[in-house]
Amino acid sequence: LILTKIKTMAVTRQSIKGNESISGVSSRVLHVLDSFVDSPAPGSNANALTFDELKRIEKGRRAILLRAELPFWRILLFWSGTCLKEIATDYLVWITMFIYIGIRMYANLTETVPIVVDLWAGANIGILGGFLSFFLVLFVNQTNGRFLEMYGFNKACSGRIQDVAGLAKTQMPADLADRLVRHFNAAQIAGYVGLNAIGQGSPYSKAYFFDHYNRKFKLLTDEEMRLLDHHDMDNSGLCMKDLVTWCQDDVSQARRAGHLDMIQEQFMMDRILAFRAAMDGMYDYTDQPPHFFYIHFIVLLSSIYLPLFAIDSAYAAGWGSETYVGLDVMNGLIVLLQCIFVVGLRSLGTKMIDPYGDDLEDLSVILYVESTLEICSTIMSSKSRMNTVVKISEEDPQIFNTKSVDDI
Repeated sequence: LILTKIKTMAVTRQSIKGNESISGVSSRVLHVLDSFVDSPAPGSNANALTFDELKRIEKGRRAILLRAELPFWRILLFWSGTCLKEIATDYLVWITMFIYIGIRMYANLTETVPIVVDLWAGANIGILGGFLSFFLVLFVNQTNGRFLEMYGFNKACSGRIQDVAGLAKTQMPADLADRLVRHFNAAQIAGYVGLNAIGQGSPYSKAYFFDHYNRKFKLLTDEEMRLLDHHDMDNSGLCMKDLVTWCQDDVSQARRAGHLDMIQEQFMMDRILAFRAAMDGMYDYTDQPPHFFYIHFIVLLSSIYLPLFAIDSAYAAGWGSETYVGLDVMNGLIVLLQCIFVVGLRSLGTKMIDPYGDDLEDLSVILYVESTLEICSTIMSSKSRMNTVVKISEEDPQIFNTKSVDDI
């Protein structure tokens, strides 16, 4: 803020002198000031993406979700959101295939069968493959459970906000209800920004994410933002906790003013605390990924198994006069399929560990935020129907007639 003011003063000083352009020493000073003002503040979110970048990723995520029910031939034509990119860029896959291709080239060029081929015939690589398959499936099942649990936390946060907004609209004065809903939505967005403080970081930042929605929906006033300045929103979840406490204060104030009875107050408090518990669940899962020991174990087994499988398949495909190109190709496809299975499952499990990143497979945070804001806006702008009553028809008790109050 100070640097911005210095820059403004320098420009104003030049304009007073009647210069239409800034040159010389002043331009160099302003250039230095520009670099300070435009650069990220110390301690800010290094993983942050601009809002336009986040929207592009979000659009891709929503498009991928619609592919699940496409015909199989169309699914096979996609590249983004598939295992193909991970497999194509994994060194272990290439090393495994080079081992197989190298042995088969030597087998086709030589007339003698190496002694090691006969010795290798007694090896049983299938046992190792069976153990590895078990641990890979277990790993994917565990990370998928985490992923779905965190998805549930996201939807629970949105649902609790809607619960409070509905009761606030019908029981509280408009200004107090509006303030409560604004604070609650701000707490949700601040919670997503605070995820950057733990785990692998988050692309959602205060500058590009929270401030965007704050300007668009006027969630917090300038005075309220100043009250939160002591929190580092990009690197802490404390701002979300503070905003949740504000929501509790808003409910308590409505109770003291007589707008809510004790049961309604308790209902709102329960929903606010349920929201905070869901947010805490996201933080807890993000802070504690699957054990590195387990992941290292799987990677180590994979790194040993795939080269051994390539050697076993290459030795068993024939030597000298017994070599056949068709058999070489078929065994090569089997080795490739085994790489796809092992590396694909491992990559799938790794992708689901942190669903709040910038991958296309991650959760649609922008959708959750914007849908909650839209629903709350609909609730708060809902028109009252107190000018109509519904009565049972005397002729047919099953028929309901709606009449204006003026007609009764």
